[in-house]
Amino acid sequence: MSDLTVDIERIKKDILDLAKIGYDEQDRGIYRMAFTEKDMEAKRWLLHRIEESDLIPASDGAANISGILSGREDSPRVFVGSHIDTVPCAGMFDGTLRVVVGLECLRALKQSGCSLERSIELIAFSDEEGRFGGTFGSEAFTGLLSLEKLRTAADLNGVPLQDAMLEHGLDPMKALEARRSRDEIDSYLELHIEQGPILDAECREIGVVTHCQGLWWLEFTLTGKEAHTGSTPMHLRVNAGLAMARIFEMVQEVAMAAQPDAVGGVGQVTFSPNSRNVLPGKVVFTVDIRTVDQAKLDGMRDTIEARAATICEELGVGCAVERVGHFDPVTFAPELVAEVRGAAERLGYSHRDLVSGAGHDACWAAKVAPATMVMCPCVDGLSHNEAEEISKDWAKAGADVLFHAVVETAE
Repeated sequence: MSDLTVDIERIKKDILDLAKIGYDEQDRGIYRMAFTEKDMEAKRWLLHRIEESDLIPASDGAANISGILSGREDSPRVFVGSHIDTVPCAGMFDGTLRVVVGLECLRALKQSGCSLERSIELIAFSDEEGRFGGTFGSEAFTGLLSLEKLRTAADLNGVPLQDAMLEHGLDPMKALEARRSRDEIDSYLELHIEQGPILDAECREIGVVTHCQGLWWLEFTLTGKEAHTGSTPMHLRVNAGLAMARIFEMVQEVAMAAQPDAVGGVGQVTFSPNSRNVLPGKVVFTVDIRTVDQAKLDGMRDTIEARAATICEELGVGCAVERVGHFDPVTFAPELVAEVRGAAERLGYSHRDLVSGAGHDACWAAKVAPATMVMCPCVDGLSHNEAEEISKDWAKAGADVLFHAVVETAE
């Protein structure tokens, strides 16, 4: 089956067609957040494309969309795909590429007349991008969706997940029935743009993903004393903002000391009262730390918490920390990683091993079955942005490698 190939023009057309759903002319980005009308329109579009391709369409209680190519055995199946929902003002490739390429893999096999041992199922998971906390569909698929999340999840505007689902005629409690048993899942593979600059900078065509970083999100609440910035002497200030700045610098130091494959930073900060001439009485921010080693990850967390407490004590600032998010590091299945690497070598694509810095549906799949990922470059590593871009050659390389890895796994 070495002569099997994907149709890159068909992939391109599907990506461009799907990019029209939720596209905003003014922002020049895509707004297709989970369980919005545009998201549901995209799900209908995908079901239509599945039917047109003479595959078996399906959906489950979490509104995950599937297309099935039957093999000589129906179960366990090889799964491929990810998601088609987006962040606000998104580009056209993150998520979409892997579902469209997954569809093309099944479509190309169907048209070739090849019969494989295992059935292959394309799956597009709901809410990977986090309108309601993220990875809702893949958590339901793996049976790891908690009843608490289902009942309490809400978006940033306070819209409950259950209300958003009910608005589109979906029964939220049915999501708990979307679980696939371990006996139904042979393996899971997905293609993704790197969302980082390494492949582009090194002129590599393929990333062979060996691990996905674990993470801790630590929410700090620093309490100082509101005071006029002009009339309060420096030695009499209880400055929560200064404590915050020193913690930011400390997080950088901790992450650098934990190299290789460790990162840390802050992306969200709230000042109160947030006035230009008032020292903040309260600062709330979230530290994001990630690495592939659990012991190192927990050590970074402990160091940051301890050093932050010392910084605040020296400044007379109150310090409270809450661990608001956690995901264990993931090691992808060595046999699938080897298949991806082997496919890249046979097809003549330049490649290197990579650690994924972002979370993915594959991370949840890996908790219950063998899983791995293929990555292709994106320009300057830019993602979650309307300017997100890849070349046709990069897309073709990623699609080819995924296709051959899926075929090898299914056969």
